[in-house]
Amino acid sequence: MKDILERLVNGELTVEEAENLLKADAILEFDDVAKFDIKRNNRTGFPEAIFAESKDYDDLILIIRQYLENSDDDLIITKLSLERYENILNDLGNDSFIFDYNRRAKILVIRKQIAKKDPVAKIGIITAGTSDINIAEEARVIVEEGGCEAITSYDIGVAGIHRLFPQIAHMVKEGVRAFIVCAGMEGALPSVVAGLVDVPVIGVPTSIGYGVGEGGRVALDAMLQSCAPGIAVVNIDNGFGAGVFALSIVNTD
Repeated sequence: MKDILERLVNGELTVEEAENLLKADAILEFDDVAKFDIKRNNRTGFPEAIFAESKDYDDLILIIRQYLENSDDDLIITKLSLERYENILNDLGNDSFIFDYNRRAKILVIRKQIAKKDPVAKIGIITAGTSDINIAEEARVIVEEGGCEAITSYDIGVAGIHRLFPQIAHMVKEGVRAFIVCAGMEGALPSVVAGLVDVPVIGVPTSIGYGVGEGGRVALDAMLQSCAPGIAVVNIDNGFGAGVFALSIVNTD
């Protein structure tokens, strides 16, 4: 970018030429396999992540190698199985990167260095059941990677609603700026939480359920239909999206 601006100042480029070069500089192309948005962190406050689940392994490892060679940001890889993580570790583990893999969340963060910073805000993360924890953990990794502190409480759904109230009270006392609430089955918990707090609630329907609730569609519809104000809803099993949205809430002030 500096080189382009210097050439513009020196009259070697027109404004239009400089603009086109800056746009091109924001995209990294990896052998016709991927076009990586390396400037997303500058625009949105959160770097681009790699969705690993449906990618060919050779393509995935190419993207990872090229990104790490061309960017100083941490690299986040989502929906990454343990087997694939172990393969990546074997292929890249000798390159002095720091690998932080969350088995439940199936997220890998690859860092070049550890940077300790004070958290900018606190975000509460709640699950209705134990089966929802993997999605909540995905959100937690993203929240913490974005510079916030996550306060978690799992398995406090409406089937035993007395478990919920002390945990909500604790998080409110801690000053959480938003709640991420993960629930499958009938998806009622975000509505309950939104009726108790005065900060935004992000509902995450999970694919936990059976019968008519199988696959998470009932939970999604219930959250979208909620009569409690202050709820935003992300897609089924989208802990990543919930984490990023929570960060966008706390970073708007």
